[in-house]
Amino acid sequence: MYIGRLGDGSNLDDGIYILLKEVVDNSIDEFIMGSGDKVIVQFKDKTIKVRDYGRGIPLGKVIECVSVINTGAKYNSEVFQFSVGLNGVGTKAVNALSSKFRVVAFRDGKYSEAIFERGTLISKRKGKKEDEKDGTFIEFTPDEEIFGEYNFNPEFIEQRMWNYACLNSGLSLIFNKKKFISKNGLLDLLSSEIGNSNTLYDIGFSKNKRIEFAFTHTNNYGETYFSFVNGQFTSDGGTHQSAFREGLLKGVNEFFQKNYSGIDVREGVVGAVSVKLQNPVFESQTKNKLGNTEVRSWIIQDVKSAVVDFLHKNNTAAKTLEDKIINNEKLRKELNAVKKEAKEAAKKIALKIPKLKDCKHHLWDKDGEVTTLFLTEGESASGSMVSSRDVYTQAIFSLRGKPQNVFGKKRADIYRNEELYNMMMALGIENDIENLRYGRIVIATDADFDGFHIRNLLLTYFLNYFEELVVAGRIYILETPLFRVRNKKKTKYCYNIKERDEAFKEISSAEVTRFKGLGEISPNEFGQFIGEDIRLLKVNVKTLKNIQDTMQFYMGKNTPDRREYIMENLI
Repeated sequence: MYIGRLGDGSNLDDGIYILLKEVVDNSIDEFIMGSGDKVIVQFKDKTIKVRDYGRGIPLGKVIECVSVINTGAKYNSEVFQFSVGLNGVGTKAVNALSSKFRVVAFRDGKYSEAIFERGTLISKRKGKKEDEKDGTFIEFTPDEEIFGEYNFNPEFIEQRMWNYACLNSGLSLIFNKKKFISKNGLLDLLSSEIGNSNTLYDIGFSKNKRIEFAFTHTNNYGETYFSFVNGQFTSDGGTHQSAFREGLLKGVNEFFQKNYSGIDVREGVVGAVSVKLQNPVFESQTKNKLGNTEVRSWIIQDVKSAVVDFLHKNNTAAKTLEDKIINNEKLRKELNAVKKEAKEAAKKIALKIPKLKDCKHHLWDKDGEVTTLFLTEGESASGSMVSSRDVYTQAIFSLRGKPQNVFGKKRADIYRNEELYNMMMALGIENDIENLRYGRIVIATDADFDGFHIRNLLLTYFLNYFEELVVAGRIYILETPLFRVRNKKKTKYCYNIKERDEAFKEISSAEVTRFKGLGEISPNEFGQFIGEDIRLLKVNVKTLKNIQDTMQFYMGKNTPDRREYIMENLI
């Protein structure tokens, strides 16, 4: 099992959530096989408890199933054709990575319990529990010696529970007494993500034994997808997502008897697709991208047929969609003329992209996921970063100051803005988001009011025109220390007042320095903050349906409501 980054629990991809996923995945597998329709998840402090009502681990195999590799029924592909879990390996890894791990199996009024500490068996016992229903109970505490200081974020767990519910209609998941259940699968997921008021037509939905998908269009820019393989969220898409996109295009063109371009059909689309595969192959250890090429043809065919059927049955949706496509085509041709002008202007300035200090590796290279473009504020901040960065994986684009507020502006306007266009070229997304050059886009600004304003302006830019980058988890905020506490023997960098106070108590006769901006941090110090110990906050989107209203309130024209909000919240 690959747990990815360790993290402190502030990121959805941190290792502690991968441990939770591995345990719950086994419970989901029981539901898939028709055993147990309820999973209960609880957490308190740093300990997670999971109880399912499946068949329960065989009482004589409890210790082996959670501690010995190559044991467990899931190695029989005839038994678990569409397994979410990792054939039992995941639970064993959770055991090994936990300071405390407890498993109890219930079967036919009897139970078998085993308790481990850091993978070592501490105690075991068997007995009768006639009042307990069949199933498995697992309790674990991720080891702080491995993960460091961490805290579970309940919102991240709730998001995962909701995804599980939508991918397994009829399964009831209860997290800290809050119930998650879906009757309509991905139709419910898409409805909750975007809200019915934001859709141009009723959501299209189709489901068979091997694929389920839902789609609609909004007035937003770009394409947004939520894709899954055997219940695993694939943030980077893969074969199933690209085949879904192609099937949608083919279905639309077949219905209208036209040859519309893909970009015109898919501009503004929001879709969700889930496939069940017996032997999925992923292109990375993090399982974020599906690599199976043999599934492409049948996914395209299934999606195409279902789209044609949906449009035949929904005349209003078909008319709205065609109007949207025609309007997209018109806007694209206008935009192409603006793009041509922007490219010509850029050629006259320089062959290289202004303000970009590039790195040697990019997203398509072996270490592509860690390649990073830092968006910095001014030359002073970028100077220290340029001197201390990893030249292979870290690039820097320096902003002249505050970028333009693009909320409410047409897409053509950002191509007419020289700095925004240069930033698009640096990222490789001026023509197509598929050409993105970096795995991470990191906003690096001062931790003051001007810096926070620049963050908001950049987030508005990405949410307006490249929403899919945010949804895919590509956008981050760089955390930099506010204080340095040191004496002649020891130095500590502190990211908040609490850390500063603790360091001041720890270090005798300490001198405290408050960093006013990134430009004050020396290259040697900066190297520590963007190296192995880098602190990044991923920009997570809980739901898409409130984004436009939120940006309208904060980034739109000044209104009495906003003025009142500012006055009530002045520091």
